[in-house]
Amino acid sequence: MKKEVVLASRNQGKLAEMQALLAPLEWKLRPISDFVDEAADEPAPTFVENALLKARHACMVSGLPAIADDSGIEVDALEGRPGVRSARYAGEDASDSDNNQQLLRELKGIPDERRGARYFCVMVYLRHAEDPTPIISQAIWRGTILHNPKGSNGFGYDPLFWVPDQKATAAELDAAVKNRLSHRGKAAKHLYSLLHDATGPL
Repeated sequence: MKKEVVLASRNQGKLAEMQALLAPLEWKLRPISDFVDEAADEPAPTFVENALLKARHACMVSGLPAIADDSGIEVDALEGRPGVRSARYAGEDASDSDNNQQLLRELKGIPDERRGARYFCVMVYLRHAEDPTPIISQAIWRGTILHNPKGSNGFGYDPLFWVPDQKATAAELDAAVKNRLSHRGKAAKHLYSLLHDATGPL
């Protein structure tokens, strides 16, 4: 039987992405929506703290080990905004489209050379809610913000995130290419190496 681990997310795109990224572990990832309806609060000012809060919550409601990530986009011209509020940039119940439109409004009139951005991801693994030694990885993915969305793959700010060396947005990339290049893909790869090297039961 495959080991079950809860992913502290309801996002089906993220679930599929993470299942592919962690495939070598042969774990069965289950979304937190299998266990509870309400989301964990994310009041912390940093990605690391929010990821840990989400992972602990997932462990508590599921009784399983948990993986959580907190990720977002930081835009140079906006002094790092949206940052930790990326998923709620246009409001608490904002859709991806709402957030993208809010970002475009904030960047109206900003020239291309000042539209540099980076996706940032922190990913954590907890064996249980009181795990004193969480495994933590982090990674970034650099690009620029377009003036209009392009592409229909991915989620979040992917239609606006231009990847210069691919001459495409993140939303235009093949899933395998995105998983290799993205902040989440790199963080998951690093997390996998840390899990593989860790001593003691995982």
